Amino acid sequence: MGGNQLVTTTPSDTEIVMTRTFDAPRDLVFEAHTSCEHMSNWWGPRKYEVTECDIDFRPGGTWRIVHRGPDGNEVKFYGEYLEIVAPERIVWTFNFDDTTGGPESYTFEEHDGKTTITSRAEFPSKELRDMVLESGMESGAIETYERLDEYLEELKKSRV
Repeated sequence: MGGNQLVTTTPSDTEIVMTRTFDAPRDLVFEAHTSCEHMSNWWGPRKYEVTECDIDFRPGGTWRIVHRGPDGNEVKFYGEYLEIVAPERIVWTFNFDDTTGGPESYTFEEHDGKTTITSRAEFPSKELRDMVLESGMESGAIETYERLDEYLEELKKSRV
C-alpha cells in the first residue's frame, strides 16, 4: 500500500477520470466490486456506514447502496449495470439522491500482479460535473480506495 495515489483529471467539460493502482491481482480487485458482501466493507469514507445494499450484478441488473454519516444523514447511490466483462470492465449508471448522473465505466488492468482501475464518469452537463467535483467527491474517492486497499489485503490473506 502507500505509494498508490488517486489521480483525477477532467479530459472534457463533462467527464471526470480517476486512476489508481492496487497491490492485488485483477480478478480479486474486480470481485471486490461484484457484491454487497464485498462492497459493504469498503464503499464510502470511513465515517459513513453502509445501511442498505442491493446489487444484482448482471447487465440490466440494478444496484443501490445507502450510507449514513455521523450526523445521521443518508446518501443514496443507485443505478443500472449496462455492461460487465469480467474481469476487465464494468459500466453502470451512477445516480445519487435525486441527482441523475451519466454512465460510469471502470476498467481493470493488471501489470506485474498490480491492478490499475480507471473510472470514467460522463455527466449530462458541465454544471453537474462541476457540482460533483465541488461536493468533496475526490476526497471521498481517495478514502474509499484506501479502504478498498485494506479490504483487498484481507481478501488476499483469506485466499492463501
